[in-house]
Parts: sequence; structure tokens; C-alpha cells
Amino acid sequence: MKIKLLLNSIFYYKNIGMLLILLGVGYTVREYMGIPPFYIACAQVVLYLALVLKSFTSKKFQDRFLQKMKQRNIKRLNKKCIKLASGAVRYTNAAYYRKLSSLMRDKDEIIKSYNKDKSNYLKVKIAEQALNLVVAYINLLRDFCIRSREVGKININLIMERIAQNNRRLNFINDSKVYEDIKRIIEMDERMIERHKEERSDLERADARMEYVKSTVGMLRHQINSGLDSEKNLENIENILNEAVAFENVLSERNKRRLRN
Repeated sequence: MKIKLLLNSIFYYKNIGMLLILLGVGYTVREYMGIPPFYIACAQVVLYLALVLKSFTSKKFQDRFLQKMKQRNIKRLNKKCIKLASGAVRYTNAAYYRKLSSLMRDKDEIIKSYNKDKSNYLKVKIAEQALNLVVAYINLLRDFCIRSREVGKININLIMERIAQNNRRLNFINDSKVYEDIKRIIEMDERMIERHKEERSDLERADARMEYVKSTVGMLRHQINSGLDSEKNLENIENILNEAVAFENVLSERNKRRLRN
């Protein structure tokens, strides 16, 4: 950040303007006063560096720089939301498509309100936090829909029936090797059912987390439009965001393992 601030100070238009003036004055002094170019150049460098240092340490300049960085980040996040939403649509069913569309409308309302007063600190914070939540929601939604579709393909009833049949077979088998083979098959099916239950549970928690994130974005839309002081509420959003990202990481990792296998 400090490097960017320094570069911004170096190429600040007022400093560049003063540098051009210094160059012009230096040329005039050299032509009419006969001062050696080396001394003139040294003076120009020192004066320009003094201007750069003044900008670099100026609270007003730093605030303006941070504000521009925030605006660029919000613009970047908004584009990312649109791109992610476009890619996630193909994984959603009708119900989750409606939820995604509703979330994007809330996001657009927040951006619209932010654009009316980009210098408002609270609106900047709300817009930035809301966009981060939208990114987390869409990533979670995509992985949720992919994994939910895969889990839905598994017919647990057939597996449970197979377990029951194999358990009945054990009562009539005398060969110890066959008996052990069937036992292993039963254990594998039981582990499959257990994993299925765990994934169902994870999907339910992820679904609840998505609803929470969506509701939070809706709350932020209301606050940014009403002008209510929401500074305290913003402190809790980081936790909501971290939890959503954690769920997304779990589902994403399982989707990756499924593709590798």
C-alpha cells in the first residue's frame, strides 16, 4: 500500500505540473544567469522530492488516495459479482435462480445508492462489505448446487436394501471367505450411507448460511438507502463472511476430490 501511495505521490498531477514549471524556470535561469546545469538539476530534484514527500505525508492526500483505492476495489468487486453470477446460473434450479436474482437486485440497489455519494464513508463500507458477501454467496451457491446435484443422484434406499439383503445372506453362508467378503461389502455400503448423511447435513448448513448471507445483504440494502447508522452492524459482517467462505471451501474441496476420483 505504501509503495502505491508513493507512486501516486510521484505521479500526482499537481506535482507533475510543478515539475514542469521547475524545468521551465531552470531553463530560464541557466540561459540568463549562467548557472551550471548540474546545480540547477540538483535544485530541481530536491524541490520535486520535497513536493512528493509533502504529498506522501499529507493526511488529505492519503485520505483521497485511500478513497480512490476503495472506489476501484468496489468497481472490481461489482464486476466480479456479475461475472460469477453469470457463471453460476447454469448450476442453479428455478428456486435458487430466483434467490440469486433477488440477491443481485439487492446488490444493484446498494451500488446505486453508493454511486450517489461515493465520498460517504459509511456508504463505502456498506458497499464494500455487501459486495464481499455477494461474492461469497455466489461461490457458495455454485458449489452447493454442484454437490447437491451429485448427492441427489445417490439412491440411499437401494443401498439400504442391499445392506439388508447381504445381512440376510450372512445367516446362510458357511464359507468363511465368502462371509468376510460380504461383511466388507456391508461395511462399505454403511460408510457410503454415513458419508451421504454427513454431506446432506453439510448441505443443509450451507443452505442456512446462504439464507443468512442473503438476509444480511438485504439488511445492508435497507441501511444504505435509509441512511441509518450501521457502523456496529458492520463489525459482525466479517464473521458472517468468514463462515460463508469456510462452507464454500468445504464444498469446493469435496467437488475437487470427486473430479479427481
